[in-house]
Amino acid sequence: MTNELVINARPHETRVALVENGVVVELHVKRGSEQELVGNIYLGKVLRVLPGMQAAFINIGIDKPAFLYVTDVYNDLRHWEQIMLQEEDEGNDLETAIPSRMRFIKESDINIEGLLQEGQNILVQVSKEPLGTKGARATSHVSLPGRHLVYMPTVDHIGISRRIEDEKERMRLKKLMQKLRPPGAGFIVRTVSERAPKEKLKIEMEFLTKLWENIQKKRETSSAPSLLHKELTITLRAVRDLFTKEIDRLVIDSKEEYQLILEFIETFAPNLRYSIELYEGREPIFDAYGIDMEINRALDKKIWLKSGGYIVIEATEAFTVVDVNTGSYVGKRNLEETIVKTNMEAVKEIAYQLRLRNIGGLIVIDFIDMDKEANRERVFMALKEALEKDRARTTVLEMSELGLIEMTRKRTKEDINLFLTEPCLYCEGRGRLKSPTTICYDIFRDLEREWVSGEEGKVYVLVHPEIERVLKEEERYSVMELEKRINRRIIIIAKNDFHLEQYEISLQ
Repeated sequence: MTNELVINARPHETRVALVENGVVVELHVKRGSEQELVGNIYLGKVLRVLPGMQAAFINIGIDKPAFLYVTDVYNDLRHWEQIMLQEEDEGNDLETAIPSRMRFIKESDINIEGLLQEGQNILVQVSKEPLGTKGARATSHVSLPGRHLVYMPTVDHIGISRRIEDEKERMRLKKLMQKLRPPGAGFIVRTVSERAPKEKLKIEMEFLTKLWENIQKKRETSSAPSLLHKELTITLRAVRDLFTKEIDRLVIDSKEEYQLILEFIETFAPNLRYSIELYEGREPIFDAYGIDMEINRALDKKIWLKSGGYIVIEATEAFTVVDVNTGSYVGKRNLEETIVKTNMEAVKEIAYQLRLRNIGGLIVIDFIDMDKEANRERVFMALKEALEKDRARTTVLEMSELGLIEMTRKRTKEDINLFLTEPCLYCEGRGRLKSPTTICYDIFRDLEREWVSGEEGKVYVLVHPEIERVLKEEERYSVMELEKRINRRIIIIAKNDFHLEQYEISLQ
């Protein structure tokens, strides 16, 4: 089986799918009307300093001000070594490798009011897209990602991607970077740099340092708020961040974007140009590769397992809950073996769904209870192993005696389910509809309210066909009894265009 990067590019929407051995493992979507902010560099203006939160709001020229934590402003180089140990791998998904917050600094060590004042200009980079009602997250620790390197002009550090495991190669790259880099410059060497020649790294280093010089010059002539640097489009970010040696080919269905990719590759990785294909089939590219079917599956709350068990994924405001169930699977020997097999099968599906759906933040997984400690440990280790392929950082706590595992996954962008859907207009976001019986009884109560002591006559009830069936069959005696009570003949009429919960009552 091959690994492929499949891109469906249209003016209104661009979709990028990473397919490993025929399975869609990552999906990235950008719609034409939406701004792409992550990686953009702005000259912003401090709107408000919040000492109680040790943060500030920054006007960067968009609708909502960006949010800047004190640890995104503070720049004590003594703490950077610890940070880079967390960040030397190359960034998550299609996002830039922006250093994480200085989580090692105590709040008592620094104060936001001593660093920023309202009305002050500050250069910031967007590190996280706006999510829901939250504005963009910003940092003053700028990073400029290239294909092989990430340049960090505010820190003196060299980091090597943890995915480069060969110690000799790691030492070669570190010594090479120490010789090539400008004094005081910081760089992360990305995975694709493994075995890369000196000339290639030198050319990219010069390109990135020149880019930073141009940003600095633009800052001197700009007034806040203003955009100083715009990150690459989603298509070119996919090429830069995902089109590695593990990918056998890139397939795209747009001639214009295909030409842009060729130009980009010619500059940064000319050896990959023969792995790029223009898709010209009549069938939509995502249909041809079976990707749309996987997207639709990612929108379902219930995901069936091959054995007959299933998992349910439910997002709340605070965290995401994953529930594992045996379903129709009854096993062959004993209950414990059936439970363990279902849990082990669920582990792979959960790791896959978290990555595919871009689920981030706090996640609680409710595995089926197991009696043996060895089995609980087996499931826990299997989950950790399954998550190793995920490029987003995860932290997993050991399983409790109740079968619960708590974990976090770095949130880099919106859950694909939340991005592609919205709360149900019919059920007002409840996720469930009233049962036909409940709707019938709502109708009965409305009739009683209006005509409990009314005159003789007819009343017409317009309902969904399923409600008509229940009223005329299962509830026919209730209807007859109600007719006597309100002293009116009830005429039930089915309306095919009505929603299940919709009904109308009128006189004639």
